[in-house]
Amino acid sequence: MSIDMPTGLDRPGILDGIRVLDFTAMMSGPYCTRLMADLGAEVIKVEPPEGDHIRLRPPLRDGRSAYFAQLNAGKSSIALDLKQPAARKLIYELVLQCDVLVENYRPGVMQRLALDYETLAKLNPKLVYCSISGFGQEGSWSGRSAYAPVLHATSGYDMTNLDYQEGNAERPLKNGIFIADVLGGSTAFGAIQAALFRTLKTGQGDYVDVSLLDAMVGMLVYECQEAQFPAERRRPLYRPTQASDGFLLVAPVSQNNFEALARGVGHPEWISDSRFATSSAREHHWSELMNLLDDWAASRTAAECEAILTRAGVPCSQYRTIRETMALPPIQERGVFEEINDGAGPLRIPNPAFRFAHSAANVRNKVPALGEDGPRLLQSLLGLSPQAIAALRESKVLRGAEERTVAVAK
Repeated sequence: MSIDMPTGLDRPGILDGIRVLDFTAMMSGPYCTRLMADLGAEVIKVEPPEGDHIRLRPPLRDGRSAYFAQLNAGKSSIALDLKQPAARKLIYELVLQCDVLVENYRPGVMQRLALDYETLAKLNPKLVYCSISGFGQEGSWSGRSAYAPVLHATSGYDMTNLDYQEGNAERPLKNGIFIADVLGGSTAFGAIQAALFRTLKTGQGDYVDVSLLDAMVGMLVYECQEAQFPAERRRPLYRPTQASDGFLLVAPVSQNNFEALARGVGHPEWISDSRFATSSAREHHWSELMNLLDDWAASRTAAECEAILTRAGVPCSQYRTIRETMALPPIQERGVFEEINDGAGPLRIPNPAFRFAHSAANVRNKVPALGEDGPRLLQSLLGLSPQAIAALRESKVLRGAEERTVAVAK
């Protein structure tokens, strides 16, 4: 089926009209709320006076973090000292005009600030309130500090990955990719949409408790079952095949894939070879098959191998850097990257991985400076005068990089 997928931001967003209070920092929460902004939601990032720590993380350009930009594009920023009662009063007033609140503080923090679900749901019963934490909001581990690498270790992911190295590594491998944060943020995004659907049907909001540990364990689909019912032998692993100038990954998953592989590399006799003729036989002789692939690829470049096998219909790919991947035809053709300007110049940021036929799902061209939208939001949403906003600045309730008030719109 072919569907014309229009591009551009002139289309409506599915979440147009939805307003989100975003009490998130670092990665998991901001990842979730940026997806909501991509769909048209008005996301108000509530930051402490010092701002989200990611604002200081490299890569930096003219003092602005491109890392922060990717996680927070499309949002507005208001910086409040939530330890002050006047700041919390502003939040209570904003909650009345919001549909969703997302926070990823350590459990108990929002309750100590009197900004917990029970308190805010009394003000706005339609509020969808999502808490993202390492181990969930209750239980003996709920108060533990948890960052993605800790959760990778706790969940069994790191030891599973070590076991898959087949003895080639003596200790768990380092990992700079924060899988738990992206996975947890994506899970929260989906759960919030489900809760919003409930609100649409019933008029009642809901509370969403997302555990990053739960998300990691849920990702280990085969491993959870194999832990309960140990397999007779290790399942075949698709290891790198050595070409003359690098590596490629060849994955003959099905019988058809394998037969296409045998013909593609010029060895149709493999199809009737008793070692490889069936899936079960290949599992027993997997290393032999992989070694034969190494022999075939040794005199060819990885690109040549990929081209030959792709023509034959074999799932495969040469190993690429992210820089190389960003230039691939499918990335360009699908418009994966959106160019925006964060104030330090243009940069490309990935759009959501999903597309709609009739709605926009794109990164928005706005990356807020710390607190830059505070005066505008307080004026437009709460009706505060420039004088009242100036008083909030004077008392240091309202902070921000741009210390100015806004004129009343006529």
